[in-house]
Amino acid sequence: MLIHPQFDPIALAIGPLAIRWYGLMYVLAFIAFIILGRLHAKRRPELGWNRDMIDDLLFYGVLGVVIGGRLGEVLFYEPGYYFSHPTEIVAVWKGGMSFHGGLIGVMIVLAWFARKTGRSFLQIADFVAPLVPSGLMFGRIGNFINGELWGRPADPGLPWAMIFPQVDMIPRHPSQLYQAAGEGLLLFAIVWLYAARPRALGRVSGLFLLGYGVLRFSAEFFRHPDPGIFGALPFDLSTAQWLCVPMLIIGIWLLARPVR
Repeated sequence: MLIHPQFDPIALAIGPLAIRWYGLMYVLAFIAFIILGRLHAKRRPELGWNRDMIDDLLFYGVLGVVIGGRLGEVLFYEPGYYFSHPTEIVAVWKGGMSFHGGLIGVMIVLAWFARKTGRSFLQIADFVAPLVPSGLMFGRIGNFINGELWGRPADPGLPWAMIFPQVDMIPRHPSQLYQAAGEGLLLFAIVWLYAARPRALGRVSGLFLLGYGVLRFSAEFFRHPDPGIFGALPFDLSTAQWLCVPMLIIGIWLLARPVR
């Protein structure tokens, strides 16, 4: 069995300044957004995007990701803890970001950006969707480095079963890496290739929502479930799985709806 390396969460310390691996993963995610955004704009010039627009969208998108992701973690998963320790709410460098909260934050930013640029919400979302999975991959790697969001108990004979000593000595699924590979690399490859050719409005966004919903829903069977605000949920599904249901429905609708 493998043992989690117990990485030092601080990648580099210069005097009182500490740079954490988790923060570096977000920096890499934002750099990837810029690089992929420019490549996507170059391969699809008819979409009318330029570097200034991509940079502006990233600036406001960062706010949406960080504020929405943190508030989602606080409100969806651990309100009791954070309301008892309010100073921890802003400690994003320690980890604890909700994808679904970040998605809501980004959707608000996209709606505002669409109004600002005179485009439709779906036009903006279709451009952004292929750029997101790479950031999700870096985020999950950050979770793995932090030793958080560990998996459910695994068969000790599983070659990659891993012990997380900070939790217990039970071999577990390294679910962070499953998600980095699924919601990150695999989803990126699918949506990036699909978006390379002209598609009806909303189709790229729909594929992203459906793909993420399916992959995250599946990964939750290997991940130790977060507590969530609702306690026990129907069908023994996790909070994250139920939050994926609207994504699946909207994704299917966007892919199936008739578009002139």
